Amino acid sequence: MRQLRRVTFHILCVIATLTASVIATATGAQASVPNRWGFAVVNVTSGIPDPNHQAGSWGPGFNVSVTPGGVGQTFVRFPQIAITGGVVHVTAISDNAYWCQAQNWGPSGTDVVVAVQCYRYGGAPVFTPYSIVFEQSTGTLPAPQAFGYVHYNGGGITSQFNSAGAVNTVGGGGGVWTVTLPGLGSSGFAGNLQVTAVNPSQPARCKVGAWAPGVGAQAVQVRCHNATNVPLNTGWTLTYHRERAITGAAIPPKNFAYTFDNTPANPGPYSPVPPALNYNSQAGVNTVQNSGVGQRLVLFPRVGVLQDQVQATAYGPGPEFCNLQTIWNTSGGNAIVRNVVCYSAATRVAQPSLVTYTSAF
Repeated sequence: MRQLRRVTFHILCVIATLTASVIATATGAQASVPNRWGFAVVNVTSGIPDPNHQAGSWGPGFNVSVTPGGVGQTFVRFPQIAITGGVVHVTAISDNAYWCQAQNWGPSGTDVVVAVQCYRYGGAPVFTPYSIVFEQSTGTLPAPQAFGYVHYNGGGITSQFNSAGAVNTVGGGGGVWTVTLPGLGSSGFAGNLQVTAVNPSQPARCKVGAWAPGVGAQAVQVRCHNATNVPLNTGWTLTYHRERAITGAAIPPKNFAYTFDNTPANPGPYSPVPPALNYNSQAGVNTVQNSGVGQRLVLFPRVGVLQDQVQATAYGPGPEFCNLQTIWNTSGGNAIVRNVVCYSAATRVAQPSLVTYTSAF
């Protein structure tokens, strides 16, 4: 448990809508609209991505679509959920030391468009499949359920949400920040965290550096690095969710789970503790086990239902990062993530990671 302590027209359109997003306050934008969410696995540079892994709060007859940009850049269009604010998380899917980051997002007509850029370690742009989720929340939740997020643009908070009705804060800079989520506290470690870099102009990776729960608030350290291992002042998103899916604070799906592989040297299979870090909405017991150097197989039993989504984030004080080795699988009602893979530079290493799974249903 010690480790727990420790361009194109499309670009112009998105930037224009982002300007409007910055002007609107987060609370004002969120006070009068219902939750909006969408997710996808982007396995193509153009067209409709995998239908088994896309869903959202839009009505029937619509699909996520993708258009190409520059090298390693794609634009993801989530239909019929146009809104300012919210947060985006992206996880690369690759057998190599690749990552993906959000560049920007915002409404475009009736849709939300997200610009995503992927890189290999060292900073060369490259296309790789990735898993992406967009979410914007409203309302409050009764404890112990909790949900909160922050979009930080490198100089201040652009949008935020807190299901206790409190105001999140960010302090620090230069590659290390502390995020405080008041009213979402817990007496011990509980829930899950996801962090994604946001930068429109240069390679950036972000992660959870440390986590200190408290009864009054969750305190989370965010750490970011550039194309190699140098600390970087950049934008990022953070989401905290406890007994809720990462898709938001609205009525949750019946099938979701999350875990914290906080003992990556444990060959497993093991169930991370305390149990509040290892939640399963269908009372299954999530397990993690070794599957090779720096490779961790995560099993979420009883919740595996298409369409679905997985995100993973590295944890710890160093520059390590994690991705998904391949698209997860569902079999017999189980969701099988094989594997979460973590890297130090381009070398696979055993590294703590936070993993979250949700179905649309």
